Amino acid sequence: MSPNRKSTKTLYVKSFIFGVEDSLVSTVGLLSGITVAGIGRSEILLAGIVLIFVEAFSMGVGSYLSEQSVEEFEKEKHFRSVPGAVIMFFSYFVSGFIPLAPYLFTKPAFALPSSIAASFVTLFVLGVVSAGMFKIDRTKQGVRMVVVGGAAILIGVIVGNAVRT
Repeated sequence: MSPNRKSTKTLYVKSFIFGVEDSLVSTVGLLSGITVAGIGRSEILLAGIVLIFVEAFSMGVGSYLSEQSVEEFEKEKHFRSVPGAVIMFFSYFVSGFIPLAPYLFTKPAFALPSSIAASFVTLFVLGVVSAGMFKIDRTKQGVRMVVVGGAAILIGVIVGNAVRT
């Protein structure tokens, strides 16, 4: 594989992993915080949906702009920025509904543990799969992803408790 093709593949994989991880962590962190703050189900759904749409767009645009800056700096056109941005957008968008889905079907108190569990399982699988692609320790990477997600949930819960309605 040529160096340019390898770097393009790496960029796309990185965009996918970053999009999924950031979506899960941001969404479950927000949902956890506002759930423990006592916000109602319809407001939780609204906040989650707005977050997913806005952040998916923001992450896609950020990916595009950062790759465009790199291409301008290197004075080379790789034509990777648009596909990378699309991958970032869709990986964030789709993954955001994993922690939000339980809130569609049940009350917040019951949805919260399911949302956290679904996010942890997805983060672990993402870590294992990405580690396999990069030939690094799968368990270590899976656990690392879960710890990062756990930190976001903890921050969300602390803030939610601090500003409880």
